[in-house]
Amino acid sequence: MGSGRQGLSEQDVDPDPLAQFGRWFSEARDAGVFEPEAVALATAAADGSPSARMVLLKGFDERGFRFFTNYDSRKGRELAENPRAALLFHWKELGRQVRIEGGVERLPAAESAEYFATRSRESRLSALASPQSRVIGSREELDRRLRELAGAGEPAAPAHWGGFRLVPRVYELWQHREHRLHDRLRYRRDPAGEWVLERLAP
Repeated sequence: MGSGRQGLSEQDVDPDPLAQFGRWFSEARDAGVFEPEAVALATAAADGSPSARMVLLKGFDERGFRFFTNYDSRKGRELAENPRAALLFHWKELGRQVRIEGGVERLPAAESAEYFATRSRESRLSALASPQSRVIGSREELDRRLRELAGAGEPAAPAHWGGFRLVPRVYELWQHREHRLHDRLRYRRDPAGEWVLERLAP
């Protein structure tokens, strides 16, 4: 299919939404989109209170979409209470958005530790030093904790840090068109587990 700000028809897309996402993701990267892996992650607490933030996608395959965080952070706590989430990619340069919704599961500890080991030492130290989403007294307190950890040897993955996998049940492709008559194509699972492609009004 063509890239850029062309229209989007049902005949343009792969019947497999994962393959189609991979195609668009590659086109975003090839087009020089800044951090095409940056994605808004929306979660909700047990009482339904929503929140959203930007995270970095760290891989995707037939099992789902992976990202990593502090399990004690707000998003980590909300995913423990309510293991469902939504992702939103926005690639402005191509006039495209992709929405993905589904259930979320924790990655095995070994898989999280394997990824943690690939991060820079500075990033590993930051993960240990920061009680993410918690109130702290000052920036100096955080910097002091970082200095202490830097002198304590090679950082290993802490138990409170690791990955999640979002398992899609819905994908939506959004392609910009003039006069706000955008193209929206949605994939959803039918009761038999097959993907159904539908057009949504903009």
